[in-house]
Amino acid sequence: MDYIIPCLVACLASLLTFFSGFGLGTLLTPVFAIFFPIDIAIASTALVHFFNNIFKFAITAKHINKRVLFEFGLPSFFAATGGAFMLFFLADTDVLFTYHLAHHEFEITIMKSAIGVMIILFSVLENLKSKSIEKKSLFFGGLLSGFCGGLSGNQGALRSMFLNSIQLKKESYIATGVAIACFTDMARLGVYYKTMSFAHTDTKLIAFATMAAMIGAIIGKNLLSKTTDHFINKFVQVFLIIMGTLLCFGWV
Repeated sequence: MDYIIPCLVACLASLLTFFSGFGLGTLLTPVFAIFFPIDIAIASTALVHFFNNIFKFAITAKHINKRVLFEFGLPSFFAATGGAFMLFFLADTDVLFTYHLAHHEFEITIMKSAIGVMIILFSVLENLKSKSIEKKSLFFGGLLSGFCGGLSGNQGALRSMFLNSIQLKKESYIATGVAIACFTDMARLGVYYKTMSFAHTDTKLIAFATMAAMIGAIIGKNLLSKTTDHFINKFVQVFLIIMGTLLCFGWV
């Protein structure tokens, strides 16, 4: 069970990322945390996330929007480094309160609540207007999502929120998001390597979970060709609202 459940979640979450542009790290971290200490769970998830993104990059690279990658990805890279360093200097002072549900303890934090509310508001506003995000906002979005990714690991939803709003074609949306995620992963992994217990991660589990995630990515890529741009856009908006709500309640 220590291998089966994480691998199944990795496969399903990776499949979903081909429609949402995010979700693997968010869904896999709490599953790893069930079986392993939290620092090992975070390190293991980061590695699976990175290896899977490299694989996805290889099978989607031809659809990357280079302008968006440059304007969004570079600020995301540098901001992720800063966020990752900030993670290890901040005390646990942002916890608003804790509560118990079904024998589990959940924490509502200022940071996750702020990110969650922001994601929900932007998602709702996007349903009310069709105005594309301006060029200067790509730079701001890269900084914001990169910093949050390095600090909390929750960069995917913010990244998708911005990319979804500039109305890229579905293949370009996925490919560009994957390339940006690779930038962010490289930045934060460089910092995590010096501060987390990578030496104590289960290499077999990481290998199996990565292979499962790759299978999910292949399935997702095949299904992507059968979907419409409109479906992808609406799917992302709904998924963003769900993820924002889960963040607000401390469930992810």
